[in-house]
Amino acid sequence: MIRFFHRLSIFLYCAIVIATTAVLLYIGSSYYKLSIEARYFHPYHQMLDSGGLVGHGLGIIGTLFILIGLFSYMARKRLKTFSRVGELKYWLEFHIFLCTEGAVMVAFHTTFKFGGIVSIGFWSLAIVWISGVIGRFIYVQIPRTIEGRELSLQEVKDMRDEMDIVLKNKYGINSATINTVSRFHLGAELKAQNITRKEFYHVKRMVLNERALNFRIKRLVNMQSLFKYWHVIHLPFALIMLIIMVIHVATVLFFGYKWIF
Repeated sequence: MIRFFHRLSIFLYCAIVIATTAVLLYIGSSYYKLSIEARYFHPYHQMLDSGGLVGHGLGIIGTLFILIGLFSYMARKRLKTFSRVGELKYWLEFHIFLCTEGAVMVAFHTTFKFGGIVSIGFWSLAIVWISGVIGRFIYVQIPRTIEGRELSLQEVKDMRDEMDIVLKNKYGINSATINTVSRFHLGAELKAQNITRKEFYHVKRMVLNERALNFRIKRLVNMQSLFKYWHVIHLPFALIMLIIMVIHVATVLFFGYKWIF
């Protein structure tokens, strides 16, 4: 059941981002293709311009999404008060969703015409997003506790050994032998071990998990090193993006652009 809702949430995240992009492109593609001078004569200029009703709103909402996604994930990761509020990987996925949705809105807010310090902020945002997707891939390769703490190599090996003992003592399965069987033939091999139908899927999941642990053990040290180097790229550009975002918002408010307020 948990796996079903997890997959459903991933599907909804992707669907919302795709739908947002598709709707904004459908409404404004003819406007965004024009030069800056020609846009003044477009019927949607007052609405889609960076200072317009929709364009300005996209900037505000997109910025809020990014800030909420960033600081909620940081709070879950670093504050003990939230250390047991859901699994960290789900918070990471929510963080990626909000920041991706926010980045899409900010991109349309710029109307794809920008320069100066704003261009630095935008490309920093793009680098942060790309590195975030890569970081998520590296992150899920490293086994963790529910609180998000990285497991050491020895802890992962202990988990694998405990699983081996259960498979051998309770089900009579030799992990060294069963791991040489391809995934396609795994079901037939388990049935040959006289596994009951009631326990079949549970045992199959244990075998697959044991294989995954073996795979992660082989790559764990490399992935932990990559994750450390990843922070060197992700965090500085995230900081640059936030600083430029604050400067941009302060400048906009100084000149009296307050959207619907």
